[in-house]
Amino acid sequence: MAKLVSGTYGDALFELAVEENRLDSLYEEVRTVAEALRENPELSQVMNHPQIDKEDKVSLIENIFKGRISDELVGFMRLIVLKGHFQEINGVFSYFEERVKEYKNIGTAYVTSAMELTGPQKDAVEKRLLETTGYVKLEMHYALDASLIGGMVIRIRDRVVDSSIKTKLFNLTRDLKKLKVGECAP
Repeated sequence: MAKLVSGTYGDALFELAVEENRLDSLYEEVRTVAEALRENPELSQVMNHPQIDKEDKVSLIENIFKGRISDELVGFMRLIVLKGHFQEINGVFSYFEERVKEYKNIGTAYVTSAMELTGPQKDAVEKRLLETTGYVKLEMHYALDASLIGGMVIRIRDRVVDSSIKTKLFNLTRDLKKLKVGECAP
């Protein structure tokens, strides 16, 4: 159900943004509100509390956000509260952000390496990924994992490219275990 709610509301917000020619501005507003919600978990607790009246929750949203973000986004959040789906707002915003990125052909890449990559190395990785994926822009996220020994693991959506030494050693060990003693390869 959560996926259905986030998709339905996320699609509605996306269609509004495209229709009103406000894709970039609504995208930035959504990111700002999502960050504010992450930084203030108490607000989400209040907004999801079953004993607080929906109208009080709407007033709280309007008091906090009116004048700081567009009336369209305040109205959208008001609708989510009135429909009783505020607990899904993070999913709605994430879905909307993904739709915008897809529409603008922006990908997200997660690169895990054994050692810290230098600036030129990061630039080279991004350049190569742009050439091979067809995206016009990539949001790059880097992480370290010393257990990889060397190489890197790159994930974009559901595609994973693992060129780590750890995986190569694992695969080699697995292949060697399959060989029988005395067996020779032709």
